[in-house]
Amino acid sequence: MQLNLQTVLSRQMNSNSTVIVTSRQGDIDGDGTKDNVFLTANKTPDSPFWRNITLVIQNGRTNQYEQVPMKNDAGYNPTLFLGDVTGNEGDDILVVIDTGGGGGSIYAYVFSYLNGQLMTIFNSDSFNESFQYDVHYENKYKVKVTSHYLKERYILDLTYKDQEYLSEIYNKDGILKAPIEGWVNPLSGLYPVDFNRDGIYELEAYQRIAGRYNADSLGFVQTVLKWNGKAFAPDRQNVAIFGEKI
Repeated sequence: MQLNLQTVLSRQMNSNSTVIVTSRQGDIDGDGTKDNVFLTANKTPDSPFWRNITLVIQNGRTNQYEQVPMKNDAGYNPTLFLGDVTGNEGDDILVVIDTGGGGGSIYAYVFSYLNGQLMTIFNSDSFNESFQYDVHYENKYKVKVTSHYLKERYILDLTYKDQEYLSEIYNKDGILKAPIEGWVNPLSGLYPVDFNRDGIYELEAYQRIAGRYNADSLGFVQTVLKWNGKAFAPDRQNVAIFGEKI
């Protein structure tokens, strides 16, 4: 980041103790000129918690600034990624913020210049509303996870759990002592991966499956999202489970 740019931003932000958290360079609008991209925020004293997290873009050709507020603008460890996730030649912007919640959930946004205008093309709130699940313990040491959005079902085998865990839930015949429901946590990870090695990134979303309580992790739902020209749509979905030591 250039010193004069740092000075300009610092002068603008001194009045409210706003600082630059992180920065990247990339051609955001596809005009062939590198733009400067920042996350600015207010630091909480004696805490890693950030408030008023804002995306700031300085156009590399005009030097003009654009500030982009986010609905969920407070949290921990805000990060920036620049890369092409839409195939529109310019670099798109991925912002991820840790919520600090017990489930390890995140706030995530993807911004892209479409038709000459910066638009939000992904946000974690909408994703969490769309990707809903049922988690039910079944007889014979099984857990059934149902994905409503994709209308798919996954069966998890609990026999890798220790005997104390299983005996609390099942009788000696493997029959449930009482109905048990788990749940799938909100989005806890969103990672750009170029699966096809074509220069265009897909997004791999992680959601943790919880059993009887939040720390009772049963695995992760992994959804690969791909831009279809209008929105991110699921390309495939899998469930990853934990292995048993041998």
